[in-house]
Amino acid sequence: MNAKIKISFLLILLSVSTFIYSQQKNIDKTFEIEIKNKSSKFTKEANFHKAQLFFLAEKWNSTLVYSMKQLSVNSNDVELNDYCHFFRGFSFKQKKLFKESQKELNKISSDFEFYNRVKMILGEIALEQNEFQKAINYFEELEDIADTNFFGLKTSKVNHNLGICYLHLNDFKKAESYLIKSTKLQEIEKDTLMLVGAYGDIATLYYDQYKDNEAIPYFEKAYHLSKKTNDFQLKKTAAMNMAVVEENRKNFPLALTYRKEFEKWKDSLNDQNKVWAVAELEKQFAVKQKQKEVTVLQAENKLKVAERNGLFYSSVSLLLLFGAGTYFYRQKVKNNKIILAQKSELDELNATKDKLFSIVSHDLRSSVSALKTSNTKLQHSLETKNFTELDIQLNNNSAITNGAYNLLDNLLHWALLQTKQSYFNRESQRLFFIVEQTAYNYTPLMLDKNIKFENKVSKSALVFVDQESLKMILRNFLDNAIKFSNQEGEITVYSRDSNEDYWDLVIEDSGLGMNDVTCQELMKETVLLSKKINEDIVGTGLGLQLCKSMIKKNGGKFRIESEEGKGTKMIVSLPKTQKDG
Repeated sequence: MNAKIKISFLLILLSVSTFIYSQQKNIDKTFEIEIKNKSSKFTKEANFHKAQLFFLAEKWNSTLVYSMKQLSVNSNDVELNDYCHFFRGFSFKQKKLFKESQKELNKISSDFEFYNRVKMILGEIALEQNEFQKAINYFEELEDIADTNFFGLKTSKVNHNLGICYLHLNDFKKAESYLIKSTKLQEIEKDTLMLVGAYGDIATLYYDQYKDNEAIPYFEKAYHLSKKTNDFQLKKTAAMNMAVVEENRKNFPLALTYRKEFEKWKDSLNDQNKVWAVAELEKQFAVKQKQKEVTVLQAENKLKVAERNGLFYSSVSLLLLFGAGTYFYRQKVKNNKIILAQKSELDELNATKDKLFSIVSHDLRSSVSALKTSNTKLQHSLETKNFTELDIQLNNNSAITNGAYNLLDNLLHWALLQTKQSYFNRESQRLFFIVEQTAYNYTPLMLDKNIKFENKVSKSALVFVDQESLKMILRNFLDNAIKFSNQEGEITVYSRDSNEDYWDLVIEDSGLGMNDVTCQELMKETVLLSKKINEDIVGTGLGLQLCKSMIKKNGGKFRIESEEGKGTKMIVSLPKTQKDG
């Protein structure tokens, strides 16, 4: 069984090596002629002309460079772009960069002259990447196309590739049909190299089905035919396969003969590689010598140009000096304008800061004063044992303390945000439970005003946000909703599946509402907002500004919908958690 596995592996290796070898004849003559004829009308495009010449010379790196330069010109000529993408896709394939090759080839329009060749290349890439079904889809589209439409490629090659795909998929019946069909065509074409691989593939097909008697004759054909080639790799592999066959037959003397032949071709292949390596080194040495000569000539030319154009450069230097003086003068004027604008902005920010401190201190003083007054009444209620009034004062104290705490909390977060000290970590969060947790802390305040609250957020809503900043946003919006709601009002929080990227979180109340002017004022990007229209309910606007900053930092969006006397909707669009697959 081990021997059989070994011979099967070698047979496949023979096929693959033949496949690779056939690809080394990169641009056949027929195809080269067609490329020259079809693309000649674009030779006025300098970059394209160079790309075409390097493509035909099989210099893939230079082809990639100049075809990219041509594409960067943003030409609207579809055919010209198709040629450039084809050159790039073909070059990437030769460099074994298959993903880049597929990307370029898929950009080619179906009207391209060589579109059948494009499909063939895409199929070959899929075959090399072991994506056999994908390769079959490409090759089947080419199955009934005449050879003349391939510009040098053969129908036998299509059948051969289909046979290889089905062989790898263990569909032996289809593999046999295509491989036999391909072999017959190759015998007519007398394509020796491809026939060696084809015989090896058929031998593999039968051997994988334990049809040794049918496999070995084809294997022998591959061996005898390999002797007519100059490819040492094919000769070496064919000899090794015959050695394994004879070992399976227990004919060890003959197997030894084949193994010696294998070693001979192996040594020949190594010698050939060494010769090629030496030739490559000689070529590199010659190129370096030529480069040195070119460098010397360039140095001499530079010296002559420097002597000839000395006066010219002196004149240019004077002009540049004059231009530099003019430039720096204009820059100075421009910088002065920028400094004045920055001073104006700084003055505005300082005024805003002073206003912020003034309102914050006023609100804190008002809260402390209200707390002192409430504590005096609370003490009096304790002395008189007026428990009804005592309960009212305790609730009042709680509301005052909560308002002051929220103000200080917003002020702290605002300071941390301004100094970039706040901790921020975005991750997947379930929106329903965050709303539920935050709203729980406001239950006493809502009960005090007899406000009906509903959490209608979808339990399937997943958002990608920082949890603490989202809670802070919800606290501010719920606090405002309670503050501006009437007794026995309603507050509803719900979600809307806005689009594939965002969930909308809506905090809706039935309170005082606002007109359009106030809404627009609230949406302005200012550090400090105006106080609310109701003088009994005042605020710095710091909380809303902080919310807008946090929403933006989370990659979200914010808008307000409101109408006076009918309530307000605060709408926060939050990025969805992207699910895998």
